[in-house]
Amino acid sequence: MSGHSKWASIKHKKAAQDAKRGKIFTKLIRELTVAAREGGGNPDTNPRLRTAIDRAKSANMPTDNIEKAIKRGTGELEGVTYETCFFEGYGPGGIAIMVEALTDNKNRTSAEIRNIFSKKGGNMAGSGSVSWIFSKKGYILIKKDRISEDDLLSIVLDAGAEDVKTEDENFEVITDPKDFENVKEALRKGNIEMETADITMIPSSTVKVVGSEAKQVLALVEALEDHDDTQNVYANFDIPDSVMDDLAEDI
Repeated sequence: MSGHSKWASIKHKKAAQDAKRGKIFTKLIRELTVAAREGGGNPDTNPRLRTAIDRAKSANMPTDNIEKAIKRGTGELEGVTYETCFFEGYGPGGIAIMVEALTDNKNRTSAEIRNIFSKKGGNMAGSGSVSWIFSKKGYILIKKDRISEDDLLSIVLDAGAEDVKTEDENFEVITDPKDFENVKEALRKGNIEMETADITMIPSSTVKVVGSEAKQVLALVEALEDHDDTQNVYANFDIPDSVMDDLAEDI
C-alpha cells in the first residue's frame, strides 16, 4: 500500500480546494441521488447513502442540497437518471486503473474517458481486464499524531476491522465494507479524527513507477478524476513519497 496513503492525503486536500470552488458538489449530488435510488432514502438502512451524506457534509454542502438530491433519487422530485459504469485501462509503467463514473450518457462518457487515457499516455481496455486486481474495502486514514498504534488497534479491531497498516505518517485501517460504519462509529466515539474514510477498491498488488513515468501516472489519474462524470479513480501505482510531496505543493 506504499504510496496509497500519501495519495489519499493529497486527494483529501484537493477535495477541500474543490469544495471551496463548488466543483465537487455536482459529483456529490450524483452520488447522493444514485445511492438513494438504489438503496432508499433512509441513511440508517442505506450504508452507501450514509457515506455519501458524510462526504457531502465534510465538503460543507448545504443541507437543502443534500435533501433535494436524496428526494430526486427516491422519486419525490424529478431529475436526471444516472447509471453507474466502470472503465478499465492501463497507465504509464503498466499500472492498472479503474474509473467509476455516474453518467446519463454512457457512450459519451466512454468516448471522453478513452480520449483522456490516450492523451495522457495510457490506454483503455475491455471489461474485466484489471478489475480482478481490486477488492472493495473500507479504507480509513488516520494521522499518527492523533492516536497511539496500540490504542487504535484496540478500538478498530474490536469494531471489526480486518487490518491496520503503518505508513510513515499515517495509519491505514482496512475493513470489510459491511463493517465500515461500525469501525467509523467506534473511532467517532473515541474522538479520533479521520483524515479520510471511504469505501474504495484496494489493489492486491502494486507497480512501482519512478521519475517521469511517475509524474505521467499522476497526470493521467488527475485528468481522469477531473472529468465531470468521474466519481472515483482506483489505481495500483507505488510512487515515492518525494514525487507525491512535489504534487501536493501544487495543490
